[in-house]
Amino acid sequence: MKISLFTGGLVQTNGYLIETPDGNFLIDAPEGIAEWVQQRGVRVDDVLLTHQHYDHVMDAAELQSLGARLHAYEDYSTELTLESPARTWGLPISVKPYVVDVHFQLETDLKLAGLEITLAHVPGHSLDSVTFYVKAHGVIFSGDTLFAGSVGRTDLPGGSTPLLMSGIKRHLMTLPQETRVRPGHGPGTTVGEEARHNPYLD
Repeated sequence: MKISLFTGGLVQTNGYLIETPDGNFLIDAPEGIAEWVQQRGVRVDDVLLTHQHYDHVMDAAELQSLGARLHAYEDYSTELTLESPARTWGLPISVKPYVVDVHFQLETDLKLAGLEITLAHVPGHSLDSVTFYVKAHGVIFSGDTLFAGSVGRTDLPGGSTPLLMSGIKRHLMTLPQETRVRPGHGPGTTVGEEARHNPYLD
């Protein structure tokens, strides 16, 4: 499994291209990632959305128009993308609408491109946040739940600090210490590094 990082958009959002001998897919759809994938000449069949805040889905509709299936916890809505609340804040956020093709089934592992991916619903930053753990390769894609030295903000609509912290402790901090964490913003880290040094996890 090859992981390539793309970072783009207004708030420097990470997207990840996963390539295997059995297929390719993306984790999240930040602005600019569709063009980046096309420039690399890579066919992408699926896009897994960690959550649907605007910065993670700006290119979702474009990727769908190129033939990719969109996977998410819930259907698209302007509440989840923060478009509706952003208008009350005076921010001109606009996401091209898309349709979620596949809804996550949390009770079973997702089998995609020859990989088994364990899903966990970890709300608190957003209502629909999901993490993707690939045990065979020792990596978890944490979206905006856990960062290097920080955790997702909980002051946005649908946010909850107790929910986020309990979800992180249950679904992420119980993983092997050497598990690599690939977050939605900033550099990568490991579960062990965050267990030892993340000030929010004391």
